[in-house]
Amino acid sequence: MAKRKILTDSDPALRQVCKPVEKITPRIETLLDDMIETMRAANGVGLAGPQVGVLRRVVVVETEPGNPIELINPVIVDYAGEQEGAEGCLSLPGRSGIVKRPMKVKVRALNRKGEEFTVEGTELLARAFCHELDHLDGTLYTDRAEYMLDEDNFEVETPRTRLRKHARRK
Repeated sequence: MAKRKILTDSDPALRQVCKPVEKITPRIETLLDDMIETMRAANGVGLAGPQVGVLRRVVVVETEPGNPIELINPVIVDYAGEQEGAEGCLSLPGRSGIVKRPMKVKVRALNRKGEEFTVEGTELLARAFCHELDHLDGTLYTDRAEYMLDEDNFEVETPRTRLRKHARRK
């Protein structure tokens, strides 16, 4: 296993749509191992392929220590409810924003053996699944944020909040 460099939001790779994994090879298995090590070293709860410069539909999530979930070609097949809360990203260090996500999601994916499985998540796990799967389509949480927060947790104006303020004035 090896720790990989996490790309930051200035890297155009984070805005790319990832390609599906056609065949699970030893390189994909090594990628999964490396992503788990990288995520843990950065104190994250999730990491997607493009964040380490690999434009493949591969995600790892670990909201419970010692229990990583590996997802190859993941798809959200069902969701319910709503939650709103603070979200950050290993590719946008020191920043956070308030994002609405489903309270519960069901994801279908392949494991490292190529077997299809489904996994359900609520609260933080649901948020992590949604956040990481967004990365696979070139979407960052800042695109969905209701508003961003500074380091003191004060609201920071963004293009989206400016549009909302403008719409309220009309």
